[in-house]
Amino acid sequence: MQLTYQGKDYDVVIEKKHGQKNTYIRVKKDLKVTVTTGFFTSNRFIETLLEENYDRVCRMIDFQEVKSRNNNGFFYLGKQYVVIYSDQEKMSFSDDKVYLPHDFDIDSWYKKQAKKLFLERLDYNYERFSRKIPYPKLRIRKMTSRWGVCNIKTHIITLNLELIKRDVSYLDYVIIHEMSHLIHGDHSTAFWRLVEENMPDYKKYREEMKEF
Repeated sequence: MQLTYQGKDYDVVIEKKHGQKNTYIRVKKDLKVTVTTGFFTSNRFIETLLEENYDRVCRMIDFQEVKSRNNNGFFYLGKQYVVIYSDQEKMSFSDDKVYLPHDFDIDSWYKKQAKKLFLERLDYNYERFSRKIPYPKLRIRKMTSRWGVCNIKTHIITLNLELIKRDVSYLDYVIIHEMSHLIHGDHSTAFWRLVEENMPDYKKYREEMKEF
C-alpha cells in the first residue's frame, strides 16, 4: 500500500497487533506512513482512514521532511557545512565547507567542543538566573528524545550533545529550562513563568526546536 503526495509515493506500513483497540497513523523518520491497528482491522478500513486523514498525513510528511533536512549533514552552531574529505591532517572550515581527514572522528570532535561551550553557557546563564539555586553539575551525552534532563536531587543537568549543532540560543533555552526545574520540578504554570522570567522569548525557541 502506498500514499501519493506531491507526485511522490510513500510506503504505508501496516502493523496489526492482538489486543490493539485503537488505530494510529504516524510518519516515521524514514518517511514511511505507519498504521498501527488491531489484528482484525480490514485493509479497506485503513484505506478509508488514510483518505479521510489525507491532509493531516501530508502535514506529518512535511514535518518529517523538515526534520530530515535539519538533521542530515554536518551542522555546527546553527550552520550547515558541506563535508569534503581530504588528505590534510587537520580539520578546517571555509565559509560553507568543512574539510576533514579521511579518518576523522566527528563525534569525538563534537564532544570536545561541547564540553567547553556548554560549560561556558552554563556559567553565563547561572550568573544571570533570577533565582538563587545550587550550582548544577554538568553532564553531556547523546539523547534521542530529550534536549536536557535535570536531576533535582543531585543537581545534575544533562544536556544533549546534539545541541552543539544548533545556534547557541537553543542551548541557552535548554539550560534555563533545566535550571528552572531546580525551583519547580514539574511543568506547572509557575515553572513556565520562571522560564519566561529568564528568557522572555523562550516560546520561539521551544517551538522551533520541534523541527530538529
